[in-house]
Amino acid sequence: MVASPQQPINYLLDTNILVAYIRAGKIGEHVESKYHFRCSPNKPMISIVSAGEILSLAKKLNWGGGKQSLIKELLEEFVIVDLNSPDIWGAYAEADYFCEKECKPAEKIGKNDLWIAATAKVLRATLLTTDKHFDKFHPQMLTRNYINPENFRE
Repeated sequence: MVASPQQPINYLLDTNILVAYIRAGKIGEHVESKYHFRCSPNKPMISIVSAGEILSLAKKLNWGGGKQSLIKELLEEFVIVDLNSPDIWGAYAEADYFCEKECKPAEKIGKNDLWIAATAKVLRATLLTTDKHFDKFHPQMLTRNYINPENFRE
């Protein structure tokens, strides 16, 4: 009996992972040393929502040329997933409904993160994040790898 090669895991990066790359701190270094996204042929995905969020954050924080260039590189390098999919719309509706019924007020999840969760679910991708609020969906709706930022205080 011949074993089949292990299929690579598809990852969807949360916006905070993009921020970690751009800030080039300990979390970004950890992500790259563990997952090797920048040099792997199996590129991670990001939601178009995260692309918009990172560009907005760059404006709000007045990031300079070096960080702007890195944003451009990452957005060209990683696979950007559009929301124009009935499956993603349905998964969004499911996640939003779940949160309305099951989440306490302090656990409410922002609409952008609902889109990211829905995208991960439909793609059957592992969501890589530093946010605990995706725990409500793990493992029933999606798989997520949580990176605890407390472990990387600078």
